[in-house]
Amino acid sequence: MVKIAFSSPFAHKDEPKKDAAEALVTDKDPEIATHGNENSSGRCLLTLLGLAFILAGVVVGGACIYKYFMPKHKVYRGEMCYFENENQDRAIEPYFLPIAEEADIREDDNIAIIDVPVPKFSDSDPAAIVHDFDRLLTAYLDLQLGNCYVIPLNTSIVMPPRNLMDLFAKLATGSYLPQTYLVREEMVVTEEIDNVSDLGIFIYQLCVGKETFRLQRRDQRTGLQKRSAENCHTIRHFENSFVVETKICQQ
Repeated sequence: MVKIAFSSPFAHKDEPKKDAAEALVTDKDPEIATHGNENSSGRCLLTLLGLAFILAGVVVGGACIYKYFMPKHKVYRGEMCYFENENQDRAIEPYFLPIAEEADIREDDNIAIIDVPVPKFSDSDPAAIVHDFDRLLTAYLDLQLGNCYVIPLNTSIVMPPRNLMDLFAKLATGSYLPQTYLVREEMVVTEEIDNVSDLGIFIYQLCVGKETFRLQRRDQRTGLQKRSAENCHTIRHFENSFVVETKICQQ
């Protein structure tokens, strides 16, 4: 038996269309592939830029956190023992009193900040003291009164920052506990300071918002007139190998 197959006349017409479509797709494939590669490269570049910005933010944020929340300077703690007898030649053995304080010494800023806590064995006031070696000023903040007092820096009593750091470094070990003497100085209030912004940033931070007065050292050889009517407070502190009693008097 012979099988006769009939071919549709439309089949031959569809084949050229199919071939043309395949050729069209073939012609467009390189362009599509090129755009696909470009889009992939663009996405990778954007991803890398995003990661770079994130890393930069982490670094900057970490630096800010360290700057504002980590301690900037080492705080030294030290203690001395002193005696109050003015005549050191007496045969009586002196009775030594301890005094402790903390010091934030910033050599780069040429500043020494002394924190005098409430004393255990004397009637002196707790205080915060700033010694500004650039402006040659000292500011006392009497924490009991809440008043600030400013006076020219006495470099014969206060060691420079480097020497002060060496002193407190020895005191901090606990093995160096000097038995020393007391030096007295007396100050008198001369005028009130209305604007503390001209006294430097460190004294400004100490005294802003508080009554601030200018002090003058009183010559011990002057008369004693009107001293009974004065209101005086003392601050005992050390910024040298001896203890200083600063007496501040105001009429």
